[in-house]
Amino acid sequence: MAERRPVPDRESAEEDQPLLTAAKAGRYGLRHIAELTGKEPEGITGVEPTEDGWLVTIEVVEDRRIPSSSDILSAYETEIGPDGELVAYRRVRRYARGRADDGTG
Repeated sequence: MAERRPVPDRESAEEDQPLLTAAKAGRYGLRHIAELTGKEPEGITGVEPTEDGWLVTIEVVEDRRIPSSSDILSAYETEIGPDGELVAYRRVRRYARGRADDGTG
């Protein structure tokens, strides 16, 4: 009788693949938002792991004004999959640059 060898399950095969780091997920998020919105990203304001990838929050200049302290900014949340591809995005805030963040979102 032939010896039975365990068949590797899908999870263990995925563990052998390189993981998407927070820094790479952030860079992917920046690139995707710039491509989709045509707007200039100011920077990344948050990166956090999710069950299936990363949630990256990006601040974008929506409308440049003079003086620049009156620019209109937006915060976008991007869901980045483990392969670096964009899964979803949404604008979560829109505000004037000079307005202080009151923490209410």
